[in-house]
Amino acid sequence: MFFAFDCEGPITLNDNAFEFCKAIIPKGDLFFSKISLFDDYIAEIKKKPGYKAGNTLKLILPFLKLFGANNKILKEFSEKTILFLPYAPQFLKNFKNFNFFIISTSYKPYLEALCKITGFPLDQVFCTEVNFDEVEVSKAEKKILEKLFIEIQNMPFFNMPPAKESDYMVIERLEEIFFEEIPKLDIGHYFMEVNPIGGEEKAKVCEYLSKELNIPLENGLYCGDSITDAKALSLLREKNGISIAFNANRYALKSAEFFVLSEDAKILEDICKEILEKGKNALLSFLNGKTVGKIPKEEEAFKKLVEQSESFRKKIRGIHIGSLG
Repeated sequence: MFFAFDCEGPITLNDNAFEFCKAIIPKGDLFFSKISLFDDYIAEIKKKPGYKAGNTLKLILPFLKLFGANNKILKEFSEKTILFLPYAPQFLKNFKNFNFFIISTSYKPYLEALCKITGFPLDQVFCTEVNFDEVEVSKAEKKILEKLFIEIQNMPFFNMPPAKESDYMVIERLEEIFFEEIPKLDIGHYFMEVNPIGGEEKAKVCEYLSKELNIPLENGLYCGDSITDAKALSLLREKNGISIAFNANRYALKSAEFFVLSEDAKILEDICKEILEKGKNALLSFLNGKTVGKIPKEEEAFKKLVEQSESFRKKIRGIHIGSLG
């Protein structure tokens, strides 16, 4: 067996990029949420070719840089603010010598902080590489970015899915900003070079692990909680592996076979131990329909589970982070 886990959700309570935005950018929590909503729309509704869920972490880079972000600040911020799901550090320590991997959309300094604290091997982590010190913002580009930032901040949140003409007007303008205007700037270098590990990339990592370890995907497990995990969860489900949506939102629940609702990571360790000892069917002994269960296919039952899981998610991670795609 091999085990692959998202970081933020099943292991930590943070959304590191959201929190970094909030700390660095004026009203950065609202700014991040707006860009995240745009990201969800482009990935899930418009399905723009070549675009993947998780690109929020790329789209916000020019504005983080505008307000002074650098490698040192992100590293120090990540080390100070990392917050684990109860029992998660022990879980990582107990499983670090197995075929256990973390596949995270988060920036690398955040995962480096996690590994430093828990002793988990960094070479068993796949995450988003970014170098804030690689590009400097010229005075001319700073003025352009400042105007764009103010414009985005003044935009209303659009409905998801879009329902009115005004929703599409906001989306159209955001597309112009992020797909036409910023790429022409020197700071647009980030859009070319940074490859967030989300969406299709997480599925590709699972396929890579399967090949490198010579373990078929049917003997793999992936656990995630959000839109960036949907492709990996779908892949494992389709290949008859184990796909678990943990304290998940609707995107992950739609893609996985099983759900888990828990305030700590002990249940995840118990499941993994049983699977190691007795095989992947051991998961079935944990099913109770309330905290661990199969995701229903019936529409009404699925809607009820989504409401329950998203409510629980917000309780555990907070309203703002819990509401992100």
